[in-house]
Amino acid sequence: MRWLVGWSSTATGADPTEEARTLVPVGAQLLWGDPDPLWAVGDWRPDEVRVVQADAQTRLAVFGVCGATDDQLRVGLFAARGGALRHLTAWPGSYTAVVQVGRRVTVTGDLAGARPVFHTPWAGGTAYATAALPLADLIEAGLDIGHLAALLACPDAPEALGAGTPYEGVRRVPPGHALVLRGGSSDITSYEPTTSLAVAAPQLPPEQAVDGVRDALIEAVRARLAGVRHAPDPDGLGGLDPGPVPGMGPAERRAARGAPAPGVGADLSGGSASATLALLAAGLPGVPGTVNGRGERLLAVTFNDRATHGGQSYREAELERARSMAANPRLHHVVVAAGEEALPYADLENGPLTDEPGPSLVTAGRHRRRLLAGSADHFVGAGARQVLDAHPARLADLLMDRRRRHLLRPVTALARADGPLSQSALVPFTVYRAARKLARTPYGAGIAETATRLRERQFPDEVAGGGAVDASLAALSWCRPGPAARWLTGEALAEVSVRLTAAADRTPAVGRPGERRARAALARHAADHRIFEQAAEVRNQRLHAPFLDNQVVLACRALPDTLRVQPGARAAVLRAVLSGAGIRDLPPGWGATSHLTHAAAVRAGLRTSIGDVVRLFDAPLLADAGLVEARVVRKALRAAAEGAPLPLDGLAELVSTELWLRRLLARRGTCWTGTAAPRRRAVAGGVTPRPSL
Repeated sequence: MRWLVGWSSTATGADPTEEARTLVPVGAQLLWGDPDPLWAVGDWRPDEVRVVQADAQTRLAVFGVCGATDDQLRVGLFAARGGALRHLTAWPGSYTAVVQVGRRVTVTGDLAGARPVFHTPWAGGTAYATAALPLADLIEAGLDIGHLAALLACPDAPEALGAGTPYEGVRRVPPGHALVLRGGSSDITSYEPTTSLAVAAPQLPPEQAVDGVRDALIEAVRARLAGVRHAPDPDGLGGLDPGPVPGMGPAERRAARGAPAPGVGADLSGGSASATLALLAAGLPGVPGTVNGRGERLLAVTFNDRATHGGQSYREAELERARSMAANPRLHHVVVAAGEEALPYADLENGPLTDEPGPSLVTAGRHRRRLLAGSADHFVGAGARQVLDAHPARLADLLMDRRRRHLLRPVTALARADGPLSQSALVPFTVYRAARKLARTPYGAGIAETATRLRERQFPDEVAGGGAVDASLAALSWCRPGPAARWLTGEALAEVSVRLTAAADRTPAVGRPGERRARAALARHAADHRIFEQAAEVRNQRLHAPFLDNQVVLACRALPDTLRVQPGARAAVLRAVLSGAGIRDLPPGWGATSHLTHAAAVRAGLRTSIGDVVRLFDAPLLADAGLVEARVVRKALRAAAEGAPLPLDGLAELVSTELWLRRLLARRGTCWTGTAAPRRRAVAGGVTPRPSL
């Protein structure tokens, strides 16, 4: 886990930094010192931390992968000195920028939320970091049970989550915003361009918008390929193989030692997103492979799940597409086969403590097997669906723009999505009516309706396993309960409904429903991907998700709604991206979705590990916090393992949150050292039962 931390002290008082001077993060590298110090903590690579300086009080630090040259960084520093923050967010890559101009410190987050910034009042000033747990350690914070309830009840609703975190007193900077500190005081400002809330922004022609996505993706991939090649050496063997092992080749021996391969690699799942990145990385000029010019082929990794019987035809089709694309002479294809030991919910006892809870905790071991066969720098297709696909609520946006004829194709595709039995003449009319209702519903009324549904425990049947039509109808709303909400206690749901009601009262019109829901879904996915990186982390490996880069997100936002809502729009856009890059020979079926294989794997894993999962809820911490009733959750887990049509994603969120709480409370020590270091770990005292509301 890598993070940066610093603070801005108050400008008044005899010695405002007396307490701060005795504190140092464990394992930290000091970038600049008092009165407003900044540290890099963790296993940062030398090329991932860059500092440029104009004078002693004007400097810029960039953490992560940034495609800007040193001259471009200096131009950005001078622009930021004058207050222009967008220059700091316009470079290719995924990074966090920190600017110090005198006593003013500015920290920029990203548009998606994959690189968040957290802050908290401390020692008369403000401390900030790119991880919440170190700040919780710093102020010895307790758990924010209300935030955990909102995270389970409405995970993709900014109105319920607000700017909070699971730690009391630690706040999150929203995506697309920057934290500005002046003499200890804090301010949050947006660096996105201002658009009208009443009408849609001018839309680019489809061809021009797709060209923008292509250019942004190519630049994002090129920024990674232009970096230094890294060769992991976890055993101090100088890169030498320790010798033959019966039945194991070099790749298997390396994976057994827990080290990725040198160079650059990518997922090649057979899906359109990972395949696009793999083919772009292999096709761009340069050497994608290992160091010193050896092995110029990009390492492409495909995961083959041998334990899942459901969705077998889809999985075989994916494998066949991956093999077809791996025929590229610049790709070296590796297939990672696994059985029941790699199913979701396997080996829940072992795993690292992540910064926050996330549903990936139950699948981290499964993904880590795939990543161990990857490279030191590994591309993943995370975020493609969220930035390219049209959220169902965008149908309401089209109605607001009086583009009714563009609803014909997506509504017809929905009628066909669930098979012949669903091809009813009433489906298009039902979807159109729901979109029209959303377009005419004020924001405050829509949020208040969700709050009422939570209090009255009204959860749509589609969450429990309906088809595409039911899912789209449920998504045609300003806000909706999450899949885990049905298992929360009445007190927890009441608290979340109060949060929603307060948000509806204090926030007037905030834009169009489709655009807002799409941004919220992207922010939730980016936050989950960040936790996934921590939960499945392989030492000396970096995961790269170019679809979550600022420039790629901006380019995808420029795609017209009329293009997004067409069936197969994501595959069509990515096909055009590859075609513009000179890659046109794609296998049949390229662009097919893989939801069925994921759902089958989750259900098979729950069925295999049901005993261990149920034991987690014999005396759950979630019940001690008043969020669930243990008996109800145990009954739901057993029913889902037996095939009952229950929302598997909701159960995964419950199990992940319980796991995270146990790992957090079993933790010892803090992130800080020094004479004034906090003596108690975060959330000292554990979880105590809550009184009824």
